[in-house]
This record gives sequence, structure tokens and C-alpha cells, in this order.
Amino acid sequence: MSARKDERSNLKSEQAKNETVSTEHQETLDTAQALRDFYAKIPIAHGLPYGIQHVLAMFVANLAPIFIVAAAAGMDSVQSAALIQNALLMAGLGTLIQLFPLWRVGGALPIVTGISFTYVSAVVAIVAASGYNVAVGAIIVGGLVEGVLGLMVRFWRRFVPPVVSAVVVTTIGFSLLSVGAESFGGGSGAKDFGSWQNLLLACISLVSCLAFQVLAKGTKKQLSVLFGLVVGYAFAVVIGKVDFSAFAGLAPISVPHVLPFAPEFDLGAIISIALLYLVSSVEVMGNTTALTKVGFDRVPTDRELSGAITADGLVSSVAGVFGCLPITSFAQNVGLVAMTRVVNRRVIACGGVLLILAAFAPAVAAVFNSLPEAVLGGCTIIMFGNIALSGFQMLAEAGFTQRNVTIAALAIAVGVGFTQVPQIFAAFPPIVQSIFASNSIAVAFVVACVANFLLPQGAGDEAE
Repeated sequence: MSARKDERSNLKSEQAKNETVSTEHQETLDTAQALRDFYAKIPIAHGLPYGIQHVLAMFVANLAPIFIVAAAAGMDSVQSAALIQNALLMAGLGTLIQLFPLWRVGGALPIVTGISFTYVSAVVAIVAASGYNVAVGAIIVGGLVEGVLGLMVRFWRRFVPPVVSAVVVTTIGFSLLSVGAESFGGGSGAKDFGSWQNLLLACISLVSCLAFQVLAKGTKKQLSVLFGLVVGYAFAVVIGKVDFSAFAGLAPISVPHVLPFAPEFDLGAIISIALLYLVSSVEVMGNTTALTKVGFDRVPTDRELSGAITADGLVSSVAGVFGCLPITSFAQNVGLVAMTRVVNRRVIACGGVLLILAAFAPAVAAVFNSLPEAVLGGCTIIMFGNIALSGFQMLAEAGFTQRNVTIAALAIAVGVGFTQVPQIFAAFPPIVQSIFASNSIAVAFVVACVANFLLPQGAGDEAE
């Protein structure tokens, strides 16, 4: 009798254990499905780590254009700090509007926005000639131009066929490879660039990402970039590579300032920046196409493209009001989605809210800003490669016809190759140089569009 009781007791214990394991397994499945569903509800506690990961992947790149332009404009530390605050606010605001659209403004896609590198060279040129106030005026007006382009995207989208979008996405990936390499070595202009400390930091971060992705189970694999950043940061603290001086004397709360620079309007500057907004529209189209491909395995709708581009332009105008450079959808986010498949808007909204909070809390911004670039480079180098591969996949879907191969080969070769030797544009007017000499995406887009227009349809369309 006692043996039967023990047997029944053991059986019940085993059943309870199996039910617990089954429940945990179901919760893991539910979480994994929610992370890959844009509209799914997910607890903040579950979503926050993934949201932080999206922010960390773009944080340094979001601030780098501000540092460059602030130095070119001869701003003091107070002005530079104000711009950094406002940049964080604009990045967070742009991200939330892309996730939760207002009317036709916002793509309703897992887009993370940040300050764009596209405009840096043109703004620096305007600053040198006319001052930062003129650049601010051009940014405000140019953003309105892109907003209108976004609302009218259905009329001009047909002029950008799949092969052109594939070229843009591939070129975005290639253009970011050097950014990843510079971060890997410690950051462009760093006095200790390429030092063994920087390379060691980057390698530790990279190996940590890879190890976590291989060894972790379930949805935890998707936190590999965050794990690599945390491990790399901790090691950087140990070897003294983290600068804590920025934490001294920080106020607990600081409110971002509206119109820190009074805008001035110059027609030449407005035209120059407006042309870059046109290029940015195509970049957003390429990023959005890549994002929907890697995140949802489909092409974006006209409504999604229109909302994404419109938000990019109008929020950029608001950024100008706050004295910032224009914002754009970050290609780094596309690479992260390609690695993790996390597209839930509540999860990414956690990152957007964190950016806004960082704008009001200087200490939070200082923590992120103290992240050594070598750590970031180690964690993002694979992401940038993923973007280029996404472009290859898009090209394959467009079809490896002789015509498409010719367009892609010519555009990528000229776009990437010519911008490696910017002196080749020396005979062109300054405005052309400012737009194309260092912007491989713009060059590749123009060449792809021209080739697509000139090469006859049907001729040589047999597959390779």
C-alpha cells in the first residue's frame, strides 16, 4: 500500500514538473512570437532589454554628426551639450512617430531614427561660408520638401524599381563597412586608433556577441548585441578605457532648448540641403525596403513608404527648430532586425522613450556617451555586413537578368569606387561636390536611375 502511494506521489510530482516545463516552454514560444509581431502586446519588463539593444546599436552614431558639426562651427561646450540633448530628443520623437503614426506621418514599422551622416559635409560647407544659423534655416525648409515628397511617393515610386532599391540597400551596407571598421579601431580621429587596447576591446565584444548567439537558447539569442556591449563596456572599465570625467557636476535634470540658434534663410543653402533631402528620401526607401524584407519577408506598401519618408522630413524640420541636423531611419537598425528578427513596436518604443528620457537626464546620456567606440564596432560589424547581404537578396528577387546585373554592377562600382577617390569630382561645381563627393549612396542611386532609364527594357533580360 505504501509502495502504491509513493508511486502515485512520484507520478504526480513528475506530471507537475512536466506541466511546469511545458508552461515555461509555452511562455518562451509566446515571447518569441510577440517579439516577431509588430502589433503584439508584450510586458515592458520583457521588452525593455531588446529596446535598449536597439538604442545602443545606434547611440554613438547618432551623436557623431553633432560632434563633427559643432567642432566645425566652433561651438563651446555648453552649445555642444545642448545640441546633444536635442539630438537625443529628436531621435526618440522620430522613433515613436514611426512606430505610432500621426495621420499620414509615420511608417508604422520598426524604424529607429537618429541624426543623419548624409548632411554633414554640406552643413560643414555652409557653416564655413555663412554660419550655422543659415544651415539651420536650410534644414527647416528642406525637411518640409521631403515631407511633401513623402506624401506624393505613389507618384514617383515607379521610377525607383526593385533593382534600384536593391542597389541603394547594398550601397548602404557597403558604406557602413568603413564606419564599422573605424569604430572597431577606436573611432575616426582617435589618437590611439588601432591600438591593441581598442582592437582587444572590439574583439572581446565581437566574440561575446557570437558566443552568446551560439550558446544562448530561445529568445535570449536575440540579446547577443546587448550582451556584447555590456561585456565590452565592463572590460573597458577594467582597463581604464572609459572616461568618467563627463559625469562630474551634472545636473539631475536639464530641459532641451527650442531655437538655440535663430534660423536664417539663404536660397543657395536651401537648394543644397533640399537636394540632400531628395537623396535621403531614397535612403529611407531603401532602408524601409530592407527592413520589411528582413523583418516581415515582404516589400513595403505605398502607405508605409509614404509615412516613413514624410515623418523623416517633418521631424527633420522640427529638429532644425531645435538646432539639430536632420534625422533619418538608421541602417544599423536594419542590421539588428536582420540578426534578431525583433520587430515588436512596444519593444522598440522602449528604446525611443529611453532616448527621450536621456534628453532630460544628462547623466543617462553621459553613460551612453561614455561607451568606447571600439566596443560598439565589435558588436556592429556583423550587422553592417547583414545589410549588404540584404541588398544581394533584394537583387536576387529583382532577378539576375543581364540588364539588372549591368545596372547594379555599374551603380555600385561607380558609387562606392568614385567616392573612395573624391578628387575625381574636382571639376564639378562646389554644390555637386558637397552632394556626391563623399556620398556613395547618392552616386549609386543617380547612376542606377540613369542606367535604368537608358537601358531598354527587354533587351538582354535573359537570366544569367
